[in-house]
Amino acid sequence: MECKMESFALHSLSTSTSFSLLSSSSLLCRSRPISKSQSSIHLSHNSHSIPYLRSSTPYVSLFSSKRFLLNPLTKPSKTHFPIQASSSPQPQKSPSPSPSISVPSAQGAKLVPLVISVAIGLIVRFLVPKPVEVSPQGWQLLSIFLSTIAGLVLSPLPVGAWAFLGLTISIVTKTLTFSAAFSAFTNEVIWLIVISFFFARGFVKTGLGDRIATYFVKLLGKSTLGLSYGLTISEALIAPAMPSTTARAGGVFLPIIKSLSLSAGSEPGNPSAKKLGSYLVQSQFQSAGNSSALFLTAAAQNLLCMKLAEELGVIVSSPWVSWFKASSLPAFVSLLATPLILYKLYPPEIKDTPEAPAMAAKKLENMGPVTRNEWVMVGTMLLAVSLWIFGETLGIASAVAAMIGLSILLLLGALNWDDCLNEKSAWDTLAWFAILVGMAAQLTNLGIVNWMSDCVAKSLQSFSLSWPAAFGVLQASYFFIHYLFASQTGHVGALYSAFLAMQLAAGVPGVLAALALGYNTNLFGAISHYSSGQAAVYYGAGYVELPDIFKIGLVMALINACIWGVVGSFWWKFLGLY
Repeated sequence: MECKMESFALHSLSTSTSFSLLSSSSLLCRSRPISKSQSSIHLSHNSHSIPYLRSSTPYVSLFSSKRFLLNPLTKPSKTHFPIQASSSPQPQKSPSPSPSISVPSAQGAKLVPLVISVAIGLIVRFLVPKPVEVSPQGWQLLSIFLSTIAGLVLSPLPVGAWAFLGLTISIVTKTLTFSAAFSAFTNEVIWLIVISFFFARGFVKTGLGDRIATYFVKLLGKSTLGLSYGLTISEALIAPAMPSTTARAGGVFLPIIKSLSLSAGSEPGNPSAKKLGSYLVQSQFQSAGNSSALFLTAAAQNLLCMKLAEELGVIVSSPWVSWFKASSLPAFVSLLATPLILYKLYPPEIKDTPEAPAMAAKKLENMGPVTRNEWVMVGTMLLAVSLWIFGETLGIASAVAAMIGLSILLLLGALNWDDCLNEKSAWDTLAWFAILVGMAAQLTNLGIVNWMSDCVAKSLQSFSLSWPAAFGVLQASYFFIHYLFASQTGHVGALYSAFLAMQLAAGVPGVLAALALGYNTNLFGAISHYSSGQAAVYYGAGYVELPDIFKIGLVMALINACIWGVVGSFWWKFLGLY
């Protein structure tokens, strides 16, 4: 299941000249040979990439120390070249095929998942009695939608391909018209998500994200706990302008953690991992969900949640500000508590890291002064975030603000159009997000969602549950069901609308229910090694064993539930959400 992480956004990852992973145990599994004339590393992505992530091969530290030699940078770097996720081979003067190591890719759909996914839809369509309240068109669309969701979980085909197949079936069977089936492709929120992927690539390409994180290592890195707080705070600052937790993990923070750990003699895949690397990986992994929950634009699935809520009539005014206000206090408490709690539950053997600030200072010196493209990125993201905050007052929609930001990056050269074209995960997301959102909207229009929510509401009423109790039960159910999913966005597309409708039917205030489900969507990204894209990145580093991922994931899930449940309840009451 690891191979299917959230359109696995390793396509968007690129490294700057900092804390680079230069050996065969790099985060991304296989790269082509690099000629002296090449200024970027071209990766070959395939479905076999994830199993190669774990490796005990040591990395080369970019800082001089008695144990690890400096990999010198001949000049201060002015340009940060990306790792390009290319969908087609790059031209080379002297191609050197390696048939001995090539792995043939599987063709077509996987038979067993295909049969199961299709069978689910056929059983619902022809064997399950249609309720009187539901129209034949609505029931048929429900069967196609359930087959589509089953395929997203079982993956007979890649996510985008399977969603497109479901869309095709809905048109061929005349369940939906062509215009209705493709109506969501013009949705503003979906295009905002796509442009957000481009912003994430810009942060990594220019090296700005890496520079910010390195500054915090320099300021707070004298102790292991301080080092963890420095990395956590820097991610929270980067998050609103770099809306991909996976890109932040693989493109910025994991390379830094690996370099620091290796310089301290903490290597992946052996007992020395416990010295430093295991703690830093767990701390950053568990903190990332709170960083993503803090800002509406910190994760693509947040924007999708708000759009699906709008489809059900839950309108959140000034969404960026409202999201941040409601999440701020519980998220800040969790961000402050997580490194300390893990310091006690999962302690590192090395408590002090006096060499880390000097290493960071040396790295910043090698990076040189802030480059022009970094300043462009800073200015553009400040403008975009300002427009996201004040855009409603100025009459500028969030998607338009993102378009303005992207246009500036393209005009000033911080990004080029090839960067956008190579961002395969963005275009894949456009396809399957739009298909799921379109189907969900049509299910709502045809009365399916209301019928399902009414059935659940009657069941809850039979237990005489008050709306706060129903709220707690449904939120917990939505959270723990994620053990069955390998994608946060897939989970949202499959279940968000249904769980929101159930809570509305049970009398839960609409804005409270919509926001809480959105926050939950981020928090369950750290419960397993397959629960999100960043989960695969951090687990693949080789510093944390699988039992520890599940154990710490469950413990921190319960702790986060307590913090968000208790602190959040008082805070949301103060804000007037209920």
